Amino acid sequence: MKKKIVLMTLALVLVAIAGTSVWLFQPVSAEADITVLDGDPNNGAYLARMAGCIACHTDTESGNGPLAGGPELNTPFGTFAAPNLTQSEQFGIGHWSIEDFAVAVRQGVSPEGEPYYPAFPYEFYSSLSDQDIADLWAAFQTVPAIDTPDPEQSIQFPFSIRSGVKGWQAAFAEPVSLEPEPDQSEAYNRGKYIVEGPAHCAACHTPRNSVGALQVDQALLGSTSLPEGGSAPPIDAASLREQGWTQEDLAFALQTGTTPDGDALGGSMGEVILGGTQFLSWQDLMAMAEYLLTEK
Repeated sequence: MKKKIVLMTLALVLVAIAGTSVWLFQPVSAEADITVLDGDPNNGAYLARMAGCIACHTDTESGNGPLAGGPELNTPFGTFAAPNLTQSEQFGIGHWSIEDFAVAVRQGVSPEGEPYYPAFPYEFYSSLSDQDIADLWAAFQTVPAIDTPDPEQSIQFPFSIRSGVKGWQAAFAEPVSLEPEPDQSEAYNRGKYIVEGPAHCAACHTPRNSVGALQVDQALLGSTSLPEGGSAPPIDAASLREQGWTQEDLAFALQTGTTPDGDALGGSMGEVILGGTQFLSWQDLMAMAEYLLTEK
């Protein structure tokens, strides 16, 4: 009887392992679920700056050109580099459809059904509207093709097994909700949309656990484990107000990289400003500041 129970248990374990293996290694089936709209490339270019696309996918030192692939990003899990997003048919996204683009941006899944590593902050892009996607798509259509292969990735085992990212996505990827708060101002809700969505401020300013997932219960409380060994300060309302930040000072710092005492914001924040927030309108920068400085 005991032998029979052992055999049955072993059989169940083998079935479970086989089922998990099939799930891990089969392509992800993701539906675009998008209404195709006419896109505005100018607004799309603005969104691309806001979302950090140009900053992350352009290696200024290589001279390969805009969006032809980003510089290396050294993390505890290995070295990542953002891929080519130009209209190159062979190396970029020139062969993609808008549906492919929507699934990649909002769900973190490639046209081949492969999950993207969360170095690509698709969690924050998950609630971009169909119009946002259409505008971004229209903007990317204007990017000249640059036939440069994607930079090399050097990811440590077992993180190098890309199919395992499906398990990470299932366990930790939580789509961001950007529902407006009716009791707050229009500027506050615009700031919420930018900060919590495209600008993905929490990606750097929120601590992560041992497998790289955001500790959402400590949102915007700072992080000491950025790539390259960097750190990001807390930017929750209480911390900002304690340090004496005003709405105008914060908006000005996001635009110029200059703090109220004349110091410069450097490191990864300097790159964010240089490639992203300096291009945002003063109205949007003030909206971001209002949202950040409001107690939640």
